[in-house]
Amino acid sequence: MLSAQERAQITQVWDLIAGHEAQFGAELLLRLFTVYPSTKGYFPHLSACQDAAQLLSHGQRMLAAVGAAVQHMDNLRAALSPLADLHALVLRVDPANFPLLIQCFQVVLASHLQDEFTVEMQAAWDKFLTSVSTVLTSKYR
Repeated sequence: MLSAQERAQITQVWDLIAGHEAQFGAELLLRLFTVYPSTKGYFPHLSACQDAAQLLSHGQRMLAAVGAAVQHMDNLRAALSPLADLHALVLRVDPANFPLLIQCFQVVLASHLQDEFTVEMQAAWDKFLTSVSTVLTSKYR
């Protein structure tokens, strides 16, 4: 599904953000809550005041899942199956929210990486994150 060049671009971007997962994840959540306020209902454990420690912690977990997906691009279904079960069967997240998350994540990447996040990299990440979203929503069927 992903070409060798796209895989390399995904890995290259991941290498640029490695070590900053909590910060990127917290910013992703804040952007998601700001642009799509209805999504905050899925995160009741985050305080109304958006406690920084809680945002960083949950952001770290979210980006750790993305990191696992990057490391297992060849077998996303197996790597993300427990996460898909959680979101579909336990949390019951509306699958329409995953594209919103993808959009916000790409904005965070572009805002931080700027010129390093080329159009080709954005396209590769869009394709990759769409595949991740497809796996996460596969348990809804």
